[in-house]
Amino acid sequence: MTTRSHVFPRHCHAELPTAVGGDGCYLIDQSGKRYFDGSGGAAVSCLGHSNARVREAIKEQVDQLAFAHTGFFTSDPAEELATMLIDKAPGDLDRVYFVSGGSEAVEAAIKLARQYHLERGDVNRRHLIARRQSYHGNTLGALSAGGNEWRRRQFAPLLVEMSHIAPCYEYAERDAGESLADYGQRVAQELEAEILRLGPDSVMAFIAEPVVGATLGAVPAVPGYFKRVREICDQYGVLLILDEVMCGMGRTGHLFACDADGVAPDILCIAKGLGAGYQPIGAMLCSNTIYDTIAGGSGFFQHGHTYIGHPVAAAAGRAVVRELLEQDLISRVQTQGAKVEAALRDRFGQHAHVGDIRGRGLFWGLELVEDRSEKRPFAPEQGLAGKLKKAAFHAGLICYPMPGTRDGRRGDHILLAPPFILEDSDIAFMIDCLSQALGEVLD
Repeated sequence: MTTRSHVFPRHCHAELPTAVGGDGCYLIDQSGKRYFDGSGGAAVSCLGHSNARVREAIKEQVDQLAFAHTGFFTSDPAEELATMLIDKAPGDLDRVYFVSGGSEAVEAAIKLARQYHLERGDVNRRHLIARRQSYHGNTLGALSAGGNEWRRRQFAPLLVEMSHIAPCYEYAERDAGESLADYGQRVAQELEAEILRLGPDSVMAFIAEPVVGATLGAVPAVPGYFKRVREICDQYGVLLILDEVMCGMGRTGHLFACDADGVAPDILCIAKGLGAGYQPIGAMLCSNTIYDTIAGGSGFFQHGHTYIGHPVAAAAGRAVVRELLEQDLISRVQTQGAKVEAALRDRFGQHAHVGDIRGRGLFWGLELVEDRSEKRPFAPEQGLAGKLKKAAFHAGLICYPMPGTRDGRRGDHILLAPPFILEDSDIAFMIDCLSQALGEVLD
């Protein structure tokens, strides 16, 4: 006899197995079936599902102190985790504001950008510029910043008006005969054009993902793009917010993804891999200039949530970062990532329906097309992404297929973001399962 569920699921008509255990890179359901976590959930489980040191750190913290509201106390785990992050952070990032996830980190970043300008007396700076096909979270402010039309459409009347310029998406949008360098500079210049259109004294910030995750499928910017973006932001007094919620914390081969592009933001958002799935935690990092402006003005950031700086979540994050650094897992991401790339290109580089293979570290995307020569996507009505997800799951692989790659409606891609601890045999299994799924659905 089946007990009726009272959980409100993501999809009302999906019948999901129950996860009952985790073993390294694998999740186990109630029947004992094992699934290789090839997407880390949603680029979350960087340490796998059974890290003993992180689990023990959580237990110890619960026994010592479960919760203390940050309106009254700070805590050692929060203080120590903040120091660990700032010690490795790019540029002059100097302060860490802890939250419970990526959407909250982006909300905090947007509000801090506005308050920073207000405290400087720059009261007209109110516009945020983002990019098409970006994803910054599901709260209303973060959703307003995101540029995916499918996610935005039904909530459009509730969203804050924001500008969206072109992404740096060279596979689909670079002109024939245009060099990578010229393309990067051309799309970066869209930022300057939009600042001038809105009014140079009215733009508060520009937000972007260094490697675009869910909505484009692991798309890094071309060389030089972010350096030009940084120059434009500096020229017009616009804050640069980098959203590393999905691509940060070692996922793309650097602890902070923007290090690969040689730039540092004014505000940086992280989550997912920071807690590695063991606790819900995210963070917003800001420069000392921004912090000192608030501290020398009102002294109060007009924002907050009950669970910011939660001691148990911070203890988990502290243990995760220790694992990343002490086990040299960032180097492992680079080494294993190169193997994943080689395996993907070997198996799918000439596949009739794989148009592009792109990514960094252990963050890879395959864009699927009906016609390789024309880069033409499949019709949305085919529901390709959903079919691939089911086929891969049946084969024992958790991956992250998504529709709407090109414009929120057309196009499909598969995102891979396996745990950093995967072995060579895991790579082979992941590729075999993916090949099986593609064969079932496309052939």
